Amino acid sequence: MKLAFFGDVVGRSGRRAVTKHLPRLREDLKLDAVVINGENAAGGFGITESTAGELYDAGADVITLGNHSFDNAGALSYIEREPRLLRPVNYPEGTAPGKGSGLYEIGGFRLLVVNVLGRVFMDALDDPFAAVNKELDACPLGEIADVIIIDIHAEATSEKNAMGHVCDGRASLVVGTHQHVPTADTRILAGGTAYQSDAGMCGDYSGVIGMDKAEPIHRFTTRLRGGRFEVASGEATVCGVFVETDNKTGLAIRAEPIRIGPGLMPHMPEV
Repeated sequence: MKLAFFGDVVGRSGRRAVTKHLPRLREDLKLDAVVINGENAAGGFGITESTAGELYDAGADVITLGNHSFDNAGALSYIEREPRLLRPVNYPEGTAPGKGSGLYEIGGFRLLVVNVLGRVFMDALDDPFAAVNKELDACPLGEIADVIIIDIHAEATSEKNAMGHVCDGRASLVVGTHQHVPTADTRILAGGTAYQSDAGMCGDYSGVIGMDKAEPIHRFTTRLRGGRFEVASGEATVCGVFVETDNKTGLAIRAEPIRIGPGLMPHMPEV
């Protein structure tokens, strides 16, 4: 199975880039499934039904979220109606609407997607490792699921790296989101799980992690607020990870980064 995961879509510029490039990527890379983190899709903070719709229309099969899951109030009701939208699985039971994992039939494959929030330098939810272990135990790779993707939305690369090793041999891909900068550690771990500490963002890299640079620079240099953060509006770069799995085991046999657009060194897998 060939699949792609794309990092945090930031605002209108990120959505436009996904809309522009994803249809061709699905065709050129012969993708069976696409998962996108969309927690910054609406104005840089949260997601709405209409912004999620743009990503689905562009070719996303599943959308994951993160610490900004419910910054837009409408997401609270929308996530109850949209099974392809996932918030972190480790919210304390009964505190958040929606679900944190989903098993989907896509192109003849059974795809399990799990979204989990880290705890280091983040809002402290329940134990992310226990939550992911519970999901993997309930839906084993190669038995109930043909392919498994874990999106760990976290600040610390060490926490993400640990999650990769905990899931090694039990998931097809463990990929980090939230930091908005693609890491250079795309690899397949010893047990056959593809891993990258951060997928990067689908956003304008001329700003500061997707935001217009003026306000972040003002705050860093003066320690004062000068106004609101605004999404950088230049041409966005699409960043993600391409993974090919063994159809018998569900483990990765190939993993490469995807980078398309200005601001970063481009990389496009060959199929």
